[in-house]
Amino acid sequence: MTDPDGTKSPIPGATVSVQGSGPSQQATTDEHAMYRFTGLAPGQYQVEATAPGLTGSNLAMVDPGAMANVSIELHVALLKASVTVTASAEPAASSASSEQSTIGKSAVLNAPNKSDRIDAVLPMIPGVVRGPDGLINMKGARSSQGGALINNANVTDPVTGNPAMNLPIDVVQSVTVVSNPYDPEYGRLTGAVSSVETATGNLDRFHASVQNLFVRPRRRDGDFIGIESWTPRLTLTGPLVKHKIAFTQSFEYRFIRNPVYSLPQLQRDMKFEGVTSFTQIDANLTPRQSLTASFGLYPQKLNYLGLNTFTPQPSTPDLHQRGYMASIQHRDAIGADSLLVSQLSYKRFNADVTANSTDPYQLLVETTAGGFFDRQHRESDRTEWQETWQFGSRGHLGSHQFKIGSDVARSSYDGRVDLLPVSIIGNAGLPVERIGFGPASRFAVHQDEVAWFVADKWTPFQRLTVDLGLRFDWDSVTSSVNTAPRAGFALMLTKDAKTILKGGAGLFYDRVPLNIAAFPYLPGRTVTMFGGTTDYANTVPLGLRNPRSLGWNVEIDRELTSALLVRGGYQQRNTSRDFVLDPNPGLGALALSNRGRSFYREFQLTGRYKMPRATINASYVRSKAFGNLNDFNQFFGNNAAPVIEPDERGRLPFDAPNRVLAWGEWNAPFKLMILPVLDVHTGFPWSEINQAREFVGPRNSERFPRFASFDLQVTRPVRLPLPHEKLKARVGFSVFNLLNHFNPRDVQGDIDSIRYADLFNGVGRTFRGKFVLEF
Repeated sequence: MTDPDGTKSPIPGATVSVQGSGPSQQATTDEHAMYRFTGLAPGQYQVEATAPGLTGSNLAMVDPGAMANVSIELHVALLKASVTVTASAEPAASSASSEQSTIGKSAVLNAPNKSDRIDAVLPMIPGVVRGPDGLINMKGARSSQGGALINNANVTDPVTGNPAMNLPIDVVQSVTVVSNPYDPEYGRLTGAVSSVETATGNLDRFHASVQNLFVRPRRRDGDFIGIESWTPRLTLTGPLVKHKIAFTQSFEYRFIRNPVYSLPQLQRDMKFEGVTSFTQIDANLTPRQSLTASFGLYPQKLNYLGLNTFTPQPSTPDLHQRGYMASIQHRDAIGADSLLVSQLSYKRFNADVTANSTDPYQLLVETTAGGFFDRQHRESDRTEWQETWQFGSRGHLGSHQFKIGSDVARSSYDGRVDLLPVSIIGNAGLPVERIGFGPASRFAVHQDEVAWFVADKWTPFQRLTVDLGLRFDWDSVTSSVNTAPRAGFALMLTKDAKTILKGGAGLFYDRVPLNIAAFPYLPGRTVTMFGGTTDYANTVPLGLRNPRSLGWNVEIDRELTSALLVRGGYQQRNTSRDFVLDPNPGLGALALSNRGRSFYREFQLTGRYKMPRATINASYVRSKAFGNLNDFNQFFGNNAAPVIEPDERGRLPFDAPNRVLAWGEWNAPFKLMILPVLDVHTGFPWSEINQAREFVGPRNSERFPRFASFDLQVTRPVRLPLPHEKLKARVGFSVFNLLNHFNPRDVQGDIDSIRYADLFNGVGRTFRGKFVLEF
């Protein structure tokens, strides 16, 4: 780097990565700040280097039989100093005590991705699945129990706790899932956390890309009728002031129809329409200070939410969401290895749930009739201020690197909920139950949160690193201070640092979503059956507490050869104080309590094999997710269920005990980039019910058949004819479920149906074209 007096100082121990024509590689600079890569194919490469608080990049052209010398000048990092850029899902054996998996930019852009959304990439990480409700479940936790960060800013919905922001994939640098985050900087979660880092704007030259310009027509009954999808995306980055200020702008419009194949041809489509705009400014303020400011806008509407074999279009709700988020982060490299990071963010997220019919809502054995019973209007926001100070190394019984921080947030929720009567109709065509609700409710709730933490990365001797942390959380809903100690370690078992034993344990406390706090204000209900009528009032008999989990893990990483890395590990998380709904007809109460419990156990075996032009990642996960089943969002979320049966414990809806996952990147001959993904796992559980919508036998005791999908994306750069020689293009195709395996999404679970246990709505082999234009 360049010192204030103009001299250049070498930086040993910096991480250097190379991406381009061949597979990505990583190296570390030696004591003379030198690094070396071998086996690179001829072509152009982007070389990036990172060190604590510093980053830099340069372009390199590798000619056949020649050696390229590339120097990199480091500047103050425009992203968090802890970010490591990698193109593979599993980095080389590292000294991080927490289990974490990262997907880099190359895989994000080249993986088969039917929706072109960043959350669609997460299931490429072992232990992460998309559940039957369409939400992402990380490491055995519900979507609302995990954390979701973009550039370290919280992007969850303040009301439901689910992730509520997406990005155009072109601006994403990496995606990381941390299973048990022992760093006390992470909080307000009892599950895993996903962290998305965006790419720094180009400080040297302009670059733009345009893709998905072509409309895909909708074909029904052999005829083309309207548009099935159109998802154009434009991304531009470049310097506003060269080497000082860069900007990034990405804009995406999405119109998509997703069919339910078991419904009539012209009444089978869910329709999504939305706009995503992301703007980022990166600035080098001084040689030691940098700033990143971003603004994301993401209005969208989803028609026929929850459309399936047994719920036709008129009986589904529409979900309209309007949101934006602004964030500004300032970094000050105070010393050689000391960094102060300040961040302020504001998130606004509004939602409306409306019906497609005004007819009375009826639940029949074979289908659903009438208009959806739940109408919601939500306005919510969250303001958050974070300060983190990482100190320089200190010597006492080894080396210590301390970090302290604080986090202050305020969230609010103004809402209106109107619930209309619901009738359950039996096989004879007569009502067997009727559910009525109280008058529409209006309410306003808010929450103040304060957190502070201290961490120490202690290296008592060269081969052992110990992470110690303590976090304190307070919020105004529970009015309690929760203390969360955490500790992890990484021990190099061999002198060559190729065998590392890692593990740790920690206590984690979750946030209280604002829909939980608003529960007493929601309409009560009256249930009428043949045996009589029961009124239920919404009650919280014992008050609210923050859910908590105790998580621990142990794993061993071994670099068997320079090309092969293997990992074996076990982790367990026991969660208590889960929010659970349970009707009590004797007391006339629908009780919300913290008596829920769940656990997740996982054994994982993974491997990564790197060849000169390819990388292969493979894993096997054996797991179990078990707990209380009456989750709050199931009955008061965006697609609420009107019938609330007594709570039980059982397999969680996304439990998949056995899963094999494999994917790779191959720079094939003829300049082809091939990225296949194989995903095979046990089918998700489902429950038997009767015509009165009562559960029969243990809940979630049945399973869908085994899920299996082989997806593939193939792309190739092409030359454009004159006078467009300055333009670059990449063309190709994606194919999903290449082997056309039957993966049903719906099952008739009603034992009184003539179609009991029949399976429906499998998605067959699907092709998509790809065309990217760059200049």
